[in-house]
Amino acid sequence: MTTPLARDLDRLRRIAEAGARPGRFAQRLHLMPPVGWLNDPNGLCQYRGAYHAFFQYAPFSADGSGAKMWGHSVSRDLLSWDYLGVAVFPDQPFDVSGAYSGCALVEDDAMEVFYTGNVKLTDDESYDYVTSGREANTVRATCADGVTLSRRHAVMGNADYPADDTEHVRDPKVWRRGDSYLMVQGARRADDVGEVLVFSSPDLERWRLVNRVTTERPFGYMWECPDYLELADPARPDGVARLLSVSPQGLSGGDWGRRNVYQSGFFELAGDVASSCELGAFSLWDAGFDFYAPQTFLADDGRRILVGWMGMPDEEGYVNPTVADGWQHCLTLPREVTSEGGRVRQRPVRELCALRRGLREATGALEAPLAGCCFDLVVDAAGPGPVRVTVADELGVAWEDGTLSMRFSDPSKESVGAGRALRFEPLASLTSLRVVGDASSVEVFANDGELCLSTRYYPERYRVAVDAPGARVRLWDLAR
Repeated sequence: MTTPLARDLDRLRRIAEAGARPGRFAQRLHLMPPVGWLNDPNGLCQYRGAYHAFFQYAPFSADGSGAKMWGHSVSRDLLSWDYLGVAVFPDQPFDVSGAYSGCALVEDDAMEVFYTGNVKLTDDESYDYVTSGREANTVRATCADGVTLSRRHAVMGNADYPADDTEHVRDPKVWRRGDSYLMVQGARRADDVGEVLVFSSPDLERWRLVNRVTTERPFGYMWECPDYLELADPARPDGVARLLSVSPQGLSGGDWGRRNVYQSGFFELAGDVASSCELGAFSLWDAGFDFYAPQTFLADDGRRILVGWMGMPDEEGYVNPTVADGWQHCLTLPREVTSEGGRVRQRPVRELCALRRGLREATGALEAPLAGCCFDLVVDAAGPGPVRVTVADELGVAWEDGTLSMRFSDPSKESVGAGRALRFEPLASLTSLRVVGDASSVEVFANDGELCLSTRYYPERYRVAVDAPGARVRLWDLAR
């Protein structure tokens, strides 16, 4: 049933979208909003052969203010997305302050959708909206046709979460295990320690807390957007890599001081996430400037595919010139996640190779303008010497002396990098480097995705230069 509020919001968003003029930095291969603000990917799944991506969407302002809803796009190849409109409006008492992040589970030829319904109670000077004044409702709906969600209802609320957690509990991710279901949610404890809550259900309606997972020592104050995935790997002791993915907030000191304000990564998990387990070391999914809140799903062909938000919350150092065109942010390229030889890797989905055009090939060095704005560069490193790639004259990607770096030559907010400056991570050796560019983004995959760095950028001209003595260099334009 459509509410009057939903009808009004839908009318206003159609007006906003009708006036969209995305400008020259509009992405060709990445999912971006029709207008306004996009952030977390939600409800990723494959349903009746098509790939579905929901996303947090604020169509009325490019700065993310205003009503938060779920946009909905669909694709047949993970690279060309058709926008279907808004799937969830914040029009119910349990989500009136915003439809926040969640997931989709395909069951019995239907999508079971879960998300956090955010409610901020009437402004009161006594509310801090962390320990008081907020409702975090876990909401369920069913989609039986790939487009329309059934009547939504809350299956959990504040009273169902641990008493020593704050009112920051959100971002459900649900999957089937045997004859029952498991759900993870991110949480902030009252003592400012991040954790993941694990719930079990026999029917997707009745949920029971079965575990609380955190590190031995505090690791940030909030763990957002949790996900749990298992990857086959014969090199593992029992043939499986078990990963708990989280986006921790509040990491500081040491190397965290040179990285983003918030992080996204995974712990290798030993044991059972639903009962007794231990977390290993934390590894970043992506060490670049623009990456947060990833979510994975299992495709029909068995691939585990990851999509992240190509943005960063609460980052005052960066700007995005697309705001002048009325929109901001996009999602990353979908990535295939594997575990091979005990190492977790990410690669752009294989469908990208079908878009390669006009191969240019060289040994050691290559410099070329691009036919358009999209490209795929592969450098097969042949020796211990440095590898340097320059994109659009001002973005440098380099491996030298055991470090992989991404650097903008001009860190000003008026430059190609729009305030971004330097990111780097140790990498003992380099066997391959892949750089994929779109109109306003670059994603880097080193050693078949052992280390990734992503960024938005806003160049005046599109060109690539490579200096890699002894290495094989291949460059393709990407076009449909």
